[in-house]
Amino acid sequence: MDANILEAISSSVSSEVFAVWFLIGAALVFFMQAGFAMVETGFTRAKNAGNIIMKNLMDFCIGTVMFILIGFGLLLGEDYAGLIGKPGFDIFTNYENFDWSNFVFNLVFCATTATIVSGAMAERTKFLSYCVYSAVISALIYPIEAHWIWGGGWLAQMGFHDFAGSCAIHMVGGISAIIGAKILGPRIGKFVTDKKTGKVTKVNAFPGHSLTLGALGCFILWFGWYGFNGAAAQSLSELGSIFLTTTVAPAIATVTCMIFTWIKYGKPDVSMCLNASLAGLVAVTAGCDVYDCLGASIVGIVAGLLVVFGVWLLDYVLHIDDPVGAVAVHMMNGIWGTIAVGLFATKSAPAFARGYGDGTTFGANQIVGEGLFYGGGFKLLGTQLLGLITVALWAAVTITITFYVIKKTIGLRASVEEETRGLDITEHGLASSYADFMPTSISIFNGETYEEEPTPVAAAIPVIEKRPSVERLADAKNKYTKVSIICKQSKFEILKNALSSIGVTGFTVTQILGCGTQKGAGEMYRGTPVEATLLPKIKVEVVICKVPVDTVVEAARKALYTGHIGDGKIFIYDVEDVIRVRTGECGYDALQDAED
Repeated sequence: MDANILEAISSSVSSEVFAVWFLIGAALVFFMQAGFAMVETGFTRAKNAGNIIMKNLMDFCIGTVMFILIGFGLLLGEDYAGLIGKPGFDIFTNYENFDWSNFVFNLVFCATTATIVSGAMAERTKFLSYCVYSAVISALIYPIEAHWIWGGGWLAQMGFHDFAGSCAIHMVGGISAIIGAKILGPRIGKFVTDKKTGKVTKVNAFPGHSLTLGALGCFILWFGWYGFNGAAAQSLSELGSIFLTTTVAPAIATVTCMIFTWIKYGKPDVSMCLNASLAGLVAVTAGCDVYDCLGASIVGIVAGLLVVFGVWLLDYVLHIDDPVGAVAVHMMNGIWGTIAVGLFATKSAPAFARGYGDGTTFGANQIVGEGLFYGGGFKLLGTQLLGLITVALWAAVTITITFYVIKKTIGLRASVEEETRGLDITEHGLASSYADFMPTSISIFNGETYEEEPTPVAAAIPVIEKRPSVERLADAKNKYTKVSIICKQSKFEILKNALSSIGVTGFTVTQILGCGTQKGAGEMYRGTPVEATLLPKIKVEVVICKVPVDTVVEAARKALYTGHIGDGKIFIYDVEDVIRVRTGECGYDALQDAED
């Protein structure tokens, strides 16, 4: 067979294979929405879990509507002066010739940009307001700057390189997040301020309710990132190299963060390390196709340190409340990732062969030369800095206008009562996002308070005091006592057996949270001291008459004693009377087993 024919067949097959991979990559990016939802839910409190899930769902759904109406045209429409694409409705009027694959691919990236913002503004943003600014991001803010980079705009023509979106997606989303969080203000109780000076005197930690969900989200995002970074690869060698850099950078970032937090805080911080994995992914995204392993490693090391610095900076210097670390992960590492291309791009990476265009005008994902540390001088670095600054200014100005318009019209922040009770119940009517899947947990307010408006006397519900119609028969011969025992969860079985051995056959068991005078031994969460760590405990309550109180106390002490802090406490109360519901028996008889 003729060599030209073989080459043509091979090229056709390769083209079809990578066209299919392009759509698979889009599906992986869509799956990242689940990852963002899990990370944000896990790093926040249970009373807002349903609200966060709903916001992540609507990011994509509202984004789809806006992308159909205007976003896709602005991004990939006919270029106008390098600034904007021509809006159109080819998806409706010329469907047979429409670029279906590019629409879906760019849509899932657009939705990611909007999703980043939700984490930083979680737990206190009105749902309606969230829907509005999410629509604006998907319709205008992201498509226009993405056109500059990927749609044939002026940055693409200059050779600005952002292969998969450190700048276009993550930095833009992160800038929107920090501005939104600043305008919105911190959650109630996050910062304690001096009433006279107004200065912040203390930062409170609000631990997320489920690091398990947070970790699941992190792994989902990492998995999806192979599509995020690799979907646009055009050869197997490119794809393999992208997969390598997308693996190396987050892994090294996480190890770096673990070592740093271990040294700084005495223990490796779990949530910070999860953030570091995402930070490494964000940072490597812009240049994943033009890095070698060394470059990806350095990018990862800086990302692992930068995410810790970012969380500290927002908490202790800027006093901006970011519940999930979206600013540290996306904005700061989006900036770093964009700059890093100008430092570490190397022609040894297979994708670099896409080349220099015609030397004057470049296309999307082409590049002007190697990075500074690989002998390319300052040309590429200067181009990257120019693109970074202009895109950052565009995002900052447009999102600021958007937030202030929303604030002055429909309002941006939930009320104090809504925030305190949780957005699940106040915005969506959800008593609990977990319902029958887990016991209702104790709500922890961390200093949150609100004052209800006094009810007018005319509208007040009259209170009628009622006395029992039947006098209880007091048993003067016997004394009833309630013994309440708080202990470690691990000691429950031992305690139960000890009580049974002395004749205590009935008791009530409750799972509780609490701390003693040690305040839970003063742990750290994301670099912030948790002044009162509420530890999981078991409360066992018994009401006794026949069995002496001293016997119960002695049995409980023997069962629970270890000599260490946290062994528990025993509380003793007088009980006026006891009534068995089924039989109506009172006093001593109500406390006895049927066979007694």
